[in-house]
Amino acid sequence: MKINYTTAIESPKARFMSQLQLQTLFVVTLVLLGFTKVNAQIEEYTKPSWMFGLAAGANFNFYGGSTFMLNEGFTPPTAFHDGKGIGLFIAPNIEYHKPGTRLGFIFQAGYDSRQGKFDQVTTPCNCPADLKTKLSYITIEPSLRLAPFRSNFYLYGGPRFAFVQDKSFTYEQGTNPDFPLQVPNPDVKGDFSDVNKTIISMQVGMGYDIPLNSTTSKTQFVLSPFVAYHPYFGQNPRDVETWNVSTIRAGAVLKFGQGHLVEAAAVDGKVVFSAIPPTNVEYVKVVREVFPIRNYVFFNEGSTEIPNRYVVLNKSQVKDFKEDQVQFDTPKNMSGRSERQMLVYYNILNILGDRMVKNPNTTVTLVGSSNNGRQEGLVMAQNIKNYLVTVFEIKENRIAVEGRDKPEVPSEQNGGTKELGLLREGDRRVSIESNSPELLMEFQSGKNAPLKPVEIVTGNQTPNSDVVFNVEGAEESLKLWSLQIKDEKGKSQNFGPYMVEKVSIPRKTIMGNQPEGDYKVIMTGTTKSGKIISQESTMHLTPYVAPVVQESIRFSVIYEFNESKSIAIYDKYLTDIVAPKIPKNATVIITGHTDVIGEVDYNKDLSLARAKDVKSILEKSLAAAGRTDVTFKVRGEGEDEKLAPFENKYPEERFYNRTVIIDIVK
Repeated sequence: MKINYTTAIESPKARFMSQLQLQTLFVVTLVLLGFTKVNAQIEEYTKPSWMFGLAAGANFNFYGGSTFMLNEGFTPPTAFHDGKGIGLFIAPNIEYHKPGTRLGFIFQAGYDSRQGKFDQVTTPCNCPADLKTKLSYITIEPSLRLAPFRSNFYLYGGPRFAFVQDKSFTYEQGTNPDFPLQVPNPDVKGDFSDVNKTIISMQVGMGYDIPLNSTTSKTQFVLSPFVAYHPYFGQNPRDVETWNVSTIRAGAVLKFGQGHLVEAAAVDGKVVFSAIPPTNVEYVKVVREVFPIRNYVFFNEGSTEIPNRYVVLNKSQVKDFKEDQVQFDTPKNMSGRSERQMLVYYNILNILGDRMVKNPNTTVTLVGSSNNGRQEGLVMAQNIKNYLVTVFEIKENRIAVEGRDKPEVPSEQNGGTKELGLLREGDRRVSIESNSPELLMEFQSGKNAPLKPVEIVTGNQTPNSDVVFNVEGAEESLKLWSLQIKDEKGKSQNFGPYMVEKVSIPRKTIMGNQPEGDYKVIMTGTTKSGKIISQESTMHLTPYVAPVVQESIRFSVIYEFNESKSIAIYDKYLTDIVAPKIPKNATVIITGHTDVIGEVDYNKDLSLARAKDVKSILEKSLAAAGRTDVTFKVRGEGEDEKLAPFENKYPEERFYNRTVIIDIVK
């Protein structure tokens, strides 16, 4: 058989034409796809500001009061009282509400039926009688619209102007049931006389907008179910007798309007959604600190008034003051130990006043010291006395005052030449002296005895057990947002709506009694232009497990300026109070500090000497009890301000930095 190769083998020219056709088809396809993509882009529109529609509903009318004479030509033998009925309400609706705002207005004008039937009465002939009316109005109702949450829910209210349209009645009187063969009485029909042609009353109501299509349509339809209350006052159909009408109206408005195209430049800002589950903490550290109260009130140079850094109360606040609650009134911006603990000290006058009120037999002597003379020191002491007498109402004879040039234990020593300004600030003070043990530290008495310490509980807060949901940019870009949380079984919970960027929901609320598991979280938000956005996240939740509380105890010993030996009153305090609080196999960390007055190296040695002094007393006390199970760690930090327990701005802070801190760790 002969084969024609010219038809079986494609020529180069034909192959070239075929490739060209394919390339052309490919390019055309891409262009068409491009146009298709452009044309398929969804245009977004804002929610309409102006909406028009029709409102329809039922008036549930409730009659109150009485009516008797129906008109000049007819008065039934018995008055009618109370009644009820259902009438039609239908009216065109005009509404203005700018998306994303709270205020707007609604205007309705239409037919308003207040028809009803009075309760049946019995006439003197023992005949049942009924009265019904087709009372109706043409109503005009302008209302203020309020969307309190800037959402689809709204409230409205305003006046109602009604013009009577139908005032007819029908009176029906039956026959005496004891005489069944009587001829029935004819119905009496007519119009009420003395009817008010115009009614001015009011209404309040609420509604909810349900969009029937998305914001991708320029023309948008909305269905708004509503309910309103029209109270009886102002609704007297007649200017005679006492008949009045109260109405509950329920229905819906079908309305439509046109939104504005959301231009590219006006697209809502981005929001970023995240769900942050809580974690269980294994340990929580709690420190119980016996905080010493130094018996000094320091005054500013050039002033005899109580410095404003000290907390002063008024009479009305005294009854609520409790010294063990002072730490809980710490301002939120106080984060460091210095600020928190000094707040306790700055309540020294209130602590003293509270203790003297609770212990009416106690007395104190206030000794003011000033290098400007005894008289100025006396004025300083008198100002503190006036505060205690006026605010805490302590009898004057319980408080003595004195004035001195220098305190009995001054910081400035004879012959001293360095940092005299700081030392003199510490000597400008009022000392609180007492022989009443109820006010003083344990085992201490005399003029220099500190006041009884305050116990403060500090440490790590209980870990947060809430799930935190963040929607960054929500306040700027969203009107509101809500959450849908689904567990592994598909059970769904809804939360919201919210208008803030961060929301916390208790883990227990989400999990209930469910075990550990994964959750899907869907955030749905409405932008300020009316666009609906949605973002998803996942999270893993575990049931709450209470942390183990690790408790330690802290004591402090305060030294006088340049002293390294514990005075006798602290010796007994450390031996009889602190040492017995050390549990078996505990670790005792003893840290010495100084203020910033003096040379750095000298202060380093001084702080270590103070720490060793405290250790020596505690070891001796434990040894006397036959104990060798305690581990001691001793260090001196000197005046290192990064490690100092307090700042050095004020003299009271410097006095508190002359300390040894004893931490007892179980």
